[in-house]
Amino acid sequence: MEEQFILRVAPSVAQHIDRLLSENASSSDDKSLDLSFSDDGRSGTFVIGDDHFPASLLDLPCIVESYKTYDDSVLIKTADVGQMIMVRDKDDPAPDVVEHRHGLTPPMRDARRRRFRREPDLNPELVRRVEKDLLNIINGGTAENVDILLFWQICLIFCREVGDEIGRSARKKVAPAPVAKPDVSEAGTNAGGPERSDTDESDDSM
Repeated sequence: MEEQFILRVAPSVAQHIDRLLSENASSSDDKSLDLSFSDDGRSGTFVIGDDHFPASLLDLPCIVESYKTYDDSVLIKTADVGQMIMVRDKDDPAPDVVEHRHGLTPPMRDARRRRFRREPDLNPELVRRVEKDLLNIINGGTAENVDILLFWQICLIFCREVGDEIGRSARKKVAPAPVAKPDVSEAGTNAGGPERSDTDESDDSM
């Protein structure tokens, strides 16, 4: 597996990098690229020659798979990318979140809110209690400190999940179109051959 990262820069920074890459190697010796991070590992500085730009390490809302090909036919997976380095202008404020709001492509815009299932609003202590009671029941014991309200909350969440699953499966199923049966009369079924009688049958005794 290769080591890969996504570098997203501001338009002004992109112009600096484009000019640096288009110059000859001899003239670009004094304009090097450098990236360093602070102790927290989330904020850093992107250096282009004498210019310093603030950078932030953000988590992507989903994993991005990277592929490469040698013959334009077979794709080979090379890495899973889950973070992005965002280089900002000097006047832009630093993001106050760890996870980036959008993905890399337009369909993944605001992916966390539009495409991902929302986490249930449950108390972690409540989840631990339910897990403990379930383990006791599996091992042949009984549930402790049974709360009727807790029971109905769990039933409501379960019914909601099952209802969503049934609704999704029902939308996927398409009712087949009825097949029209040909209108064939009974008399036409035997029209292909001559009528046979008992006298036409061969006698095996002869």
